[in-house]
Amino acid sequence: MKKEHVHRSRAPELMRRTHSVVTPGNHDGVHLGHRALINAAKRTADAHGWQTLAMCFEPHPTAVLAPERAPVLITDMNRRVEILKGAGCDDVVVLPFDSEFSKMTPDQFVQRVLLDACDAKGVVVGPDFHFGHKRSGNIVTLRQWGQREGFSVELVEPVMFEGDAVSSTRLRRILSEDGNVEDAAVMMTRVHETTGLIVQGDQRGRELGFPTANLEVGPLLLPKDGVYAVVARLLDETGSPLLHGVANLGNRPTFGAGRSVEVHLFGFDGDLYGKRMRVGFVARIRGESKFDGLEALREQIDRDCDQAKNALQQRNPDLVRWI
Repeated sequence: MKKEHVHRSRAPELMRRTHSVVTPGNHDGVHLGHRALINAAKRTADAHGWQTLAMCFEPHPTAVLAPERAPVLITDMNRRVEILKGAGCDDVVVLPFDSEFSKMTPDQFVQRVLLDACDAKGVVVGPDFHFGHKRSGNIVTLRQWGQREGFSVELVEPVMFEGDAVSSTRLRRILSEDGNVEDAAVMMTRVHETTGLIVQGDQRGRELGFPTANLEVGPLLLPKDGVYAVVARLLDETGSPLLHGVANLGNRPTFGAGRSVEVHLFGFDGDLYGKRMRVGFVARIRGESKFDGLEALREQIDRDCDQAKNALQQRNPDLVRWI
């Protein structure tokens, strides 16, 4: 990903390239709903030789306006930009959101951001899109501006999955409350992931015969505590293969050892300390449990590995392509 494709300034001279069709939003998780917006924007842009732009805000506006209600993010901004471009965007505009930005009126947002900065000839949004100070701008406001300034406004309805709209809020809920990584993967068209630095652990896994990589992860959303079938890849090694394994997320109640993210990689025996690894959650195996002794725990881990291997054999390869 080229750094010049991520614009972190509202200065028009940094963002103007050519006419564009813009889809603004947070795009956290880059799910099916976001992809429907991108596809609609791309159809119009390609028909006229314009560029397809996604627009994101950093930090999440709620983190500025109501920090106590700020959501835990599914994807950080660098990864989000990478996935948005992979979904069909020619470019991604990342706007720094602060209290000053939040005070823009809807008219100022359209003039300064959409017209002056992005040279928008089309805007593609969902039905709940609001913009400007206190979310006072809406689809009607946007269409009035479009008629006056000569840009189109396309409304894309939500994408439904099993009777409900796909949304970042829904993804956060099913991941954190249910550990439902399987449905999350369908809604994102890829497995949910975390990335971290491999650090020294307490070696308990090795003592049990199942050495683990202990991940130091950032403040992004993790699935509900439990055991998962995973795929993984080392990020700092060219041509690193896709690895299979089983991961434990949680407090390790048998040992009372505190919260951790541990990954046992099948058939891997190399040195991992100090390396970065991306882990994708393919299937939930079970919740956290406390065992009476080491032998009972060892037997359960053995069963977990068998279940994880079976789940990984049945995985959809398209869902792990981003790991």
